[in-house]
Amino acid sequence: MPRLFGTSGIRGLANAEVDPPLALRVGLGLASLLGNSGRVVVGRDPRTSSEMLESALLAGLLSGGCTAVRAGMVPTPVLAFAVREWRAGAGVMVTASHNPPEYNGLKCWDGEGAAFTPEREEELEGEMGRAGGVGWRRVGRVEERDPVGEYLRWVLHRFPLAKKHRVAVDCGNGAASGVTPLLLREGGCEVLSLNGVPSGDFPGRGSEPSPESLSDLSRAVVSSGAEVGFAHDGDADRIAAVDDRGRFAPQDKLLALVASHLVGRGEKVVTTVDASRVVEEWVERKGGRVVRTRVGDVSVASVLREEGGRFGGEPSGAWILPEAHLAPDGPLAAVLILRMLEEEGRRLSELLDEVPSYPLLREKVACAPGEKEGRMERLRRRRGELGGVSAVEEVDGLRISFEEGSWVLVRPSGTEPCLRITCEARTEEEARRRMREVLSLLG
Repeated sequence: MPRLFGTSGIRGLANAEVDPPLALRVGLGLASLLGNSGRVVVGRDPRTSSEMLESALLAGLLSGGCTAVRAGMVPTPVLAFAVREWRAGAGVMVTASHNPPEYNGLKCWDGEGAAFTPEREEELEGEMGRAGGVGWRRVGRVEERDPVGEYLRWVLHRFPLAKKHRVAVDCGNGAASGVTPLLLREGGCEVLSLNGVPSGDFPGRGSEPSPESLSDLSRAVVSSGAEVGFAHDGDADRIAAVDDRGRFAPQDKLLALVASHLVGRGEKVVTTVDASRVVEEWVERKGGRVVRTRVGDVSVASVLREEGGRFGGEPSGAWILPEAHLAPDGPLAAVLILRMLEEEGRRLSELLDEVPSYPLLREKVACAPGEKEGRMERLRRRRGELGGVSAVEEVDGLRISFEEGSWVLVRPSGTEPCLRITCEARTEEEARRRMREVLSLLG
């Protein structure tokens, strides 16, 4: 039987693949995992199906003997913050993050405010298959508590801003609509807010903050004379930025800039196998080093927790600052970018223009779930046919590096019936050549 949990919790079509009976079983299973006692913080994003799933989840937790602390509609990082600060046993966020509005999901958090590891998810899935309710005298109860005010005070106390910045913020009608604009205003910024009213069908733009979906933000930055524009996905665990010239900041470049700004000599930055080589180049210039791990913020958080590190992030815009907490945090990421601009004393456009751009290609090869491993094994056997191979890593899929500096990553998708291929090189011609070679070996 396929696992319920993917790279970021459970996700699927709302009221079909992810429905109330499933949410009820997650609640019961989590209560059983926690010994049928303790407190679990529950948050949700504004999707039209989120209240439905939240209600079923709460019923499962109460039936399993837990106290459910309902945090309401909050960004995912605020939910993770609340779990840790309130010393709860666990947390559950009802969200499908950047996915379209017809999707929803459930993501679990441990008592330290870190996402459940795959091992912990496997334990939970086992409990879901056998957990039942407790006796009527032990049924849990619901507490209502809003963590947003505590979160805002915590961020601004730990990471104060020294200047009054003019910024534009596009929350995409998501969970951060009432958080990031308020956070920046209370930090002394002048804020122009776009798509700042929560709405479950994300009417202002798509839930994923891509270059295509942020054209209104780009125009607003230029017309208002803002220093920078920020955008989040539906649950605000991601950050995207538009520079002072209205250009979308390439995510790998932005990651490289912030990582190199934060890192000190000998310190570690954790990123994923699909991030650009420019992250290494910029971090190593500051005397730091980069460790690569599997795709997914859960993997980044796990390495930071087990091995330490100054900063971690994915090119998707999910960034983790472990001195704060172990959850990817979009609102905090906006503050970190402003602090970088303050300390560097330069515009974001100037900083971005100094970072080299390497052509990066992405392809998908259709592949039935049962055929993925066979196709990957074929590539392992035939990789010797590729010329100039300098290194092969199997941290997540197969990452093949070449002597001229290019690399190709092939990994089975955790959410679609396909293999994902990423290729980066110094020139477009070289990237396309390497991509053709690998596609021919996959057949």
